Amino acid sequence: MEEDWVARVGALRQWTSGDERAPHKPLLLLYALGRFQAAPQSELRYTEVEKDLAHLLREYGPPRRTSPSYPFHHLVSDGVWEVRTDSGPGSPGSAVRELRASGAAGRLAPPLRRALSADPALLPALAHTLLDLHFPPSLHADIAADAGLDLETADMARVPVRRLVRDPGNAARLRARVLEAYGNRCAFCGFDGALGGRPVGLEAAHVRWWAFKGPDHLSNALCLCSLHHKLFDKGVLGLDPALRITVSRRFTGAGAAARSQVRELAGRPVAGPDDDAAAPVAESYARWHSTQVFRG
Repeated sequence: MEEDWVARVGALRQWTSGDERAPHKPLLLLYALGRFQAAPQSELRYTEVEKDLAHLLREYGPPRRTSPSYPFHHLVSDGVWEVRTDSGPGSPGSAVRELRASGAAGRLAPPLRRALSADPALLPALAHTLLDLHFPPSLHADIAADAGLDLETADMARVPVRRLVRDPGNAARLRARVLEAYGNRCAFCGFDGALGGRPVGLEAAHVRWWAFKGPDHLSNALCLCSLHHKLFDKGVLGLDPALRITVSRRFTGAGAAARSQVRELAGRPVAGPDDDAAAPVAESYARWHSTQVFRG
């Protein structure tokens, strides 16, 4: 049944070490779904997709060195992926040299391919489950595009698996609380735009992502404009222990807008909530973002 695949994909076994992110398997599976959508019968030879997978890990994984060889081999254990070599079925292991030399090629497991072919609604359901569980909403469109997924024209019906996906009502309530606490102003740049008396271009940003046990609480949230929310989730902007804004040294931009909207923010204190009773960002959440998201 479709629900079984959604539950299985939502329960991928991942490497864990404290609070560190390890979205390697979700990113490989999103990429494999994108390739299946484009060419259902194609295999993914490791040597041909290695650069694509490395790009996904570099852009959306944690800010530490990692190799696409690990998910390519280890995803087999979750029952959604298979690997063959020039010698026959089975993965040669997670060593890059062996994957390259053996002609290793991966593809979605046969039962999953059959289920996807039989039900067009399953692919977007799986893709959205992976995106919702492992990444903030501000990055979903970028990740889907880089993974080769076309979710605009696909059947957007989702399988309701309440225990996996966040209640949208909680997100709406958090946004209302955060914008009110911050006086409808971006905590980074002070933008306070409104249309017809209602805030526009302002969002509630989790510091520690909801997908990684970040609570819907003011101590884990900032009111940010759409631009700075995106840059914060992408790791261009961060927070130091004193809640001053940090800017990634990897960021490039020579124009006046890049200078005023990004570079000149470095060292600026983050604006706190207007309400004295509202909690500022907790140090533990700022530290998580600094180690797991910020591209320092």
